Amino acid sequence: MDLQHFKRRDFLSAGAASAVGLWLPNSQAQSAWPAKPLRLVVPFATGGSSEIVARAIAGELAKTIGQSVFVDNKPGAAGNIAMQEVANSTDEHTLILGHIGTLAVNPYIFAKLPYDANRDFAPITLVAKVPSLYVVHPDLPVKNLKEFVAYAKSKPGQLNYGSAGNGSAGHLAFEYLKMASETFVVHVPYRGTGPMLTDLMAGRLQAASVGAPALMAFIKAGRLRCIATGTSQRLPQLPDVPTVAEQGFKGFEMTQWYGLMAPSKWSKANTAKLEVEAIKAARSALVKEKLAQESAVAVGNSGAEFDAFIKTEQARWKQVIARAQIKPEGGG
Repeated sequence: MDLQHFKRRDFLSAGAASAVGLWLPNSQAQSAWPAKPLRLVVPFATGGSSEIVARAIAGELAKTIGQSVFVDNKPGAAGNIAMQEVANSTDEHTLILGHIGTLAVNPYIFAKLPYDANRDFAPITLVAKVPSLYVVHPDLPVKNLKEFVAYAKSKPGQLNYGSAGNGSAGHLAFEYLKMASETFVVHVPYRGTGPMLTDLMAGRLQAASVGAPALMAFIKAGRLRCIATGTSQRLPQLPDVPTVAEQGFKGFEMTQWYGLMAPSKWSKANTAKLEVEAIKAARSALVKEKLAQESAVAVGNSGAEFDAFIKTEQARWKQVIARAQIKPEGGG
């Protein structure tokens, strides 16, 4: 009798477990996110700083989020094509690498955008900052930014600086410096950083501002002289070069930056989970090391902090773009 009782009890327990098993998947399906690999869209061509940052964070994020994270480069229209695609995505597994250009510059240089930088995206974390450096041809008789400003003021409109094109980060960086220092230096746009650097090192240009990864080798070789960094603190790779702020322009900061963004229509639970894991990944020793090799600085702040940072950058670049009358035509 007791044996039958136990068998009956075991059968009922098994039945109850089966019923629970049938019920659990529906409740867990909502919490078991991500359910498939995450797609990290990069709105620029392969081979640049954006891809380095994206691959570093994707590899580390995949270790803890429960799915692989693959990088998908989608260049075109200064990043606008990729931003629109991700804003319109509905699978809650597609995110994008936000950038100073797509989030803080494009809203002010394009008459109409196919996305709203603030409304369509939820900031997740600021992954990295890439320092902008101010360099001159070594024959120019200046050793630092103070001397360059004095020299430029003594020759208004006689000095040229190059950039990778109208609306490029280098164009913005130098216009920002001109605004802060009240100098008049002529802008010469090129179709890319490479040809511009060729002319700068040949002496056909006098100055430029470029992201650190593209410049370090030329600075070390003495082919270019770095007169200031756009960072808030000196770079470990260039300890003897003072920042722009140190040289009389308090509060000046010019860095390119990259951060993770998700479509704002994602569920709050999924956005929150991504934020926790992305911050962890960005702060990891491996990501810090990988980015440091490219003269980039890993950050990993909260979504709220990244949101506030974006708004500060938008206010800064809106003013610079309006003053310099920067238009998107002619390269980037």
